[in-house]
Amino acid sequence: MTTIQERFSRTDNDTRAATEAQSLREDPRVEEARRLLLEALDDHRKKIDGIRPPNPELAKGYTELLALFGRMRGGNLYFPYLGSGLGNGPWVELADGSVKLDFITGIGVHAFGHSDPRMLTAGIDAVLCDTVMQGNLQQAAVSVEFVRALLELTNSGGARLEHCLLTTSGSMANENALKIAFQKHAPADRVISFERCFAGRTLALAQVTDKAGYRDGVPVTLNVDLIPFFDADDPQGSTRRAVQALRGHVTRYPGRHAALWLELVQGEGGYWVGDTAFFRALITEAKKHKLAIVVDEIQTFGRTSQPWAFQHFQLDSLIDVATVGKLTQVCATLFTSDYRPRPGLVSQTFTGSTWAILAGQTIIQGLCDGGHFGEGGRNVQLHDYFAAGLQRLADKFPKAIRGPYGVGGMIGFTPFQGKFEQARDVTARLYDMGLMSFMAGSNPARVRFLVPLGSVRESHIDEALRILDAALGELS
Repeated sequence: MTTIQERFSRTDNDTRAATEAQSLREDPRVEEARRLLLEALDDHRKKIDGIRPPNPELAKGYTELLALFGRMRGGNLYFPYLGSGLGNGPWVELADGSVKLDFITGIGVHAFGHSDPRMLTAGIDAVLCDTVMQGNLQQAAVSVEFVRALLELTNSGGARLEHCLLTTSGSMANENALKIAFQKHAPADRVISFERCFAGRTLALAQVTDKAGYRDGVPVTLNVDLIPFFDADDPQGSTRRAVQALRGHVTRYPGRHAALWLELVQGEGGYWVGDTAFFRALITEAKKHKLAIVVDEIQTFGRTSQPWAFQHFQLDSLIDVATVGKLTQVCATLFTSDYRPRPGLVSQTFTGSTWAILAGQTIIQGLCDGGHFGEGGRNVQLHDYFAAGLQRLADKFPKAIRGPYGVGGMIGFTPFQGKFEQARDVTARLYDMGLMSFMAGSNPARVRFLVPLGSVRESHIDEALRILDAALGELS
């Protein structure tokens, strides 16, 4: 993958060889400012290198600030977390002066952790651009470069996703995927998705999501039929049951289904991992009935052995529509030419901030250049190292931890009997001890981690395991 600078140079040389914008980026004053900012960042971030308790002089003001924010937003934050604006990879400083080990990263958003110099460089390039936001009506060349890089990566294994539409959130990317599928298969009005699926919280996506609480008090806007997910303890049986359920739905409502909605690794559902043969069997049946094959990779992109989970499961040529977000900063819906929407169906004033677009390309490039992909890539190595540590804890505390579960940069475990209250108590205790995690799933509820793949090291995982060991010892 070529660098952002090489991309810019190629675009500038080909189409606008002497723009003032290029001259600004190369201005010696800008280069000196860039150097000084990076130098200052390095001086301060390197002081954040371990867990630290709150500064007593800041504690009272911090508590008041949290309470004020809770009142203004209509509800308290899940964690009493307000960042100071500085960190060092997995380490993050809060506004009370404390430092925590961030192993949830905004639920998988901060791929390089906190205050990464590459993100600062992308931010400097962004503020040199003439606008904060890019949009469908007016976009800068940075949008072209991000889309081109993403499409090249997406189709490197045989996928046919020729088109990419940028957007501001994962939910909006998924909404666009639904609209594209429905328009192609009109007048179809139903979708098939998995039990335990999570797709988002909009009016439509709350119906696709298999969680009743997300639909509390809202009208039914979409008809969704659920099928069981893959069971690693019964591969053939679970595959047979899922195919039978799919066949039953399309038989009951002939011609009414627009799409098979696939979450290849169930993130919010509890880190349940699918299987290639399972997905191929479902896709084969779905294609008999002309359903769109839609893959939701808002959480999985960049975290398995390949950039896309559909590449990890060798499904490249079978996918019609795919969505991406979180780790990429700016979100997107990708689709084949067969699913190219008619004018007017999908559009948005903002497609993303300039910084998000530049940061997204920097992250993708950094993961590729950093050897994160492949069967022996960094993602697999980090998962195996963390999983081995969790297994040692499971051996030590057999009644307190089951697992680990997940794949690549998505990893978790079931605490005790997997009750909601138990998972909540473990995450709360870990937070107090300096390790940030989160919950996922129900029956069982699990504790999950989304490590900052671009900056985490084995030493950070060792520290996380040390904290987890101490916490389980207290709670057992």
